[in-house]
Amino acid sequence: MLDESLLEDPEALARADRRGLLRGAAEAGARVRTAIRHATEAGLTELKPDGRPRAILIAGPGTAAACVANVLDGLVSAACPVIRLAPTGVAPAAGALRWALPGWVGPVDLLLIATPDGSEPGLSLLAEQAYRRGCTVVAVAPARTPIAESVEGSHGLTVPMAASPYGAYEGGHDEAARAALSYEARRVEDEAAPGAPGTLWALLVPLLVLMDRTGLTAAPVDALQRLADRLDRVAERCGPAIATYGNPAKTLAAELADALPLIWTEGRTANVAGRRFAAGLAELAGHAALAAELPEALPAHGALLAGNPAGGDDTDDFFRDRVDDPAALRARVVLLRDRPVDAGGLTAAPAARELAHGHDVALSELEPEDGDELDALADLIGITDFTAVYLSLADRD
Repeated sequence: MLDESLLEDPEALARADRRGLLRGAAEAGARVRTAIRHATEAGLTELKPDGRPRAILIAGPGTAAACVANVLDGLVSAACPVIRLAPTGVAPAAGALRWALPGWVGPVDLLLIATPDGSEPGLSLLAEQAYRRGCTVVAVAPARTPIAESVEGSHGLTVPMAASPYGAYEGGHDEAARAALSYEARRVEDEAAPGAPGTLWALLVPLLVLMDRTGLTAAPVDALQRLADRLDRVAERCGPAIATYGNPAKTLAAELADALPLIWTEGRTANVAGRRFAAGLAELAGHAALAAELPEALPAHGALLAGNPAGGDDTDDFFRDRVDDPAALRARVVLLRDRPVDAGGLTAAPAARELAHGHDVALSELEPEDGDELDALADLIGITDFTAVYLSLADRD
């Protein structure tokens, strides 16, 4: 159950936000600006690479690194293959994870490492393996962490991950700095989820600068500055002080309460945002969701629209006492598109709406305002990140 009254009380939301998730969503624009500065200071904006890599490989733990891979795949894959290296291991703990390069990787390939932690032994071993193969390595990680030292020792390039502008502890700081924090700041940091809003942009932006310098996608510094401004505007529209009726994130959170979100996406930017949204709902709010791309989503989720996702009983006893019955979980379609309805071209959106309405299934739609791909990314990911946060804070199961 969603406590909708909590959504209208900014002070209550702040008290419920024990992991600093609202702060993380609001500071996304600031993290982008800090990441641009770190990339500039590391020399990425002055790079003059000799040609393009044959393939780009991306490694890192958690949903933030997976989303970085998805974004780069969506923006770059037409010019260069982008491959995410999935970890293996006996446990999800960072120290138990291992990554391995495919056998064909060599000097003409590029390995990108994105980690908000930086202490994973498996990533240090991966950097050493890449060095032996002659593969170029670029890492975005907290400063003074084992992976940063390993990459620099292997003649790779490390960009410090942009820290929170509000001074919360970030991985890589020494114990003295951590001990200097107040008890409350340490508690918030300890409870923060690795995939919390803000982390994605801190890892992604330096790699976008690199992709721009290699000519694989257009992401100049001025465009990234506009991305930061766009994220600031999303924070203004979706902040806790904005009432639900004028707040797209709170509105969507209220619509998804007691529902199974079927996230249907159209367009490569929307596809990235949809996968990110489903992962964020699961990790931050413990809310199950399914994401699929149009038009394949229509046959894939058709049975969910026709039936009861909660598994209703066809042999219902009409005379039973229903007071203690659990609320039925109904599907709700969330349609994410990265281009406006009147943009022309082939679109499966009308068929999606017709299918949902034909099964009497509610539908929510989210489209970015005018702008380029980075603007659309900021709108779709920014709003859905806030939505996942509000669902996590107002859930009263």
